[in-house]
Amino acid sequence: MRILYHHRTQAEDGQAVHIRSLQQAFVAEGHEVDEVALVERSNAPAPHAPQARPSPWRGVTKLPRFARELAEYAYTLVAERKVVAAARRFRPDFVYERYAFGNLGGVRAARKLGVPLVLEVNSPMVVELAKTRGLSFPGFARSMETRIFRGADVVCVVTGVLGEMLAEYGVARERLLVTPNGVHLDQYAEPTVAGRTRARGELGLPPTGLVFGFTGYYRDWHRLDLVIDALAKPELASTRLVLVGEGPARPELEARARSTGTAARVHFVGPRPHAAIPALLEAFDVALVPAINPYASPLKLHEYMAAGLAVIAPDQPNLCEVLNDRENALLVAPGDGAVLAAAMGELSRDDTLRARLGANARRTIVEHDLTWRGNARRVVEAVKRLRR
Repeated sequence: MRILYHHRTQAEDGQAVHIRSLQQAFVAEGHEVDEVALVERSNAPAPHAPQARPSPWRGVTKLPRFARELAEYAYTLVAERKVVAAARRFRPDFVYERYAFGNLGGVRAARKLGVPLVLEVNSPMVVELAKTRGLSFPGFARSMETRIFRGADVVCVVTGVLGEMLAEYGVARERLLVTPNGVHLDQYAEPTVAGRTRARGELGLPPTGLVFGFTGYYRDWHRLDLVIDALAKPELASTRLVLVGEGPARPELEARARSTGTAARVHFVGPRPHAAIPALLEAFDVALVPAINPYASPLKLHEYMAAGLAVIAPDQPNLCEVLNDRENALLVAPGDGAVLAAAMGELSRDDTLRARLGANARRTIVEHDLTWRGNARRVVEAVKRLRR
């Protein structure tokens, strides 16, 4: 099939990883992909896409809130024009769009072109923005979002929990398709002693001792403060925490580590290219998802699982779609520091449990095909069903 992939993402973060990984998966499955975007990065998906050219829209984020919101709605007209122009040249079988706040352009373009629109929704942006930066026109925002969701032929959601939220918007359940975050499984090797030693050397960690790890951008709500508090417990006195990434929570976390006397055992190693993450995960003994929002599919979780790591994560419905307590992870009550510390203590003492959870986690990825190529196959099959 010929797939026209549209997105408005500017940042080179987890969103960009998702975009590139799925494009690569479509190509690996034998399909042709063309990209149309706010920021043009390359003419074809590639593992190492060239740096994006500066966006003429980069100043939008600095505008007053009401003006920024109006500009995001106005992108509908830009997106429609760009998608229609690209489609007339590329002649796609369907348009695949990553949902962006206020953008009705993909819906309008697909209707004009007479091709299906597959809309990927990672979060209900009206809900998120209302909690973070706020909305100047909340009623219009909700109305626009509803039109976008209902206008797509297939709506890909990262969890069933998110799917139920969209069903409340009036999206027909038969149009919903769960496509969690995935991995390229061939990039993740089974853990080895040599790999562990090498990875720890690259991160500046000693070769011995138990290491808890976290990857990604971290904010206060990730509750890494609870992990640092747990590290101060006597039973965890010989363990370390390594944070691969960056984020605005770092100053508070550094202060927390100093105040708890754990600063020497908390390692802020900075961000790493995403391509380096699979090999670096071998440095971890236990991987952590201390907190996550109630509808997300954490990219880091699937990467931890593919790497064969024992995982500690919150016991909540969206994560329980892939995790089973004491089978492929230890699940803890969200926000409960004492329970988190107890789980960390148990895994620090029990080598057999760590190995079993890690092996089962990787098996879950394989058996449920929680891969980018698996998602590509699911999307294409959904489009084929539309034609039957």
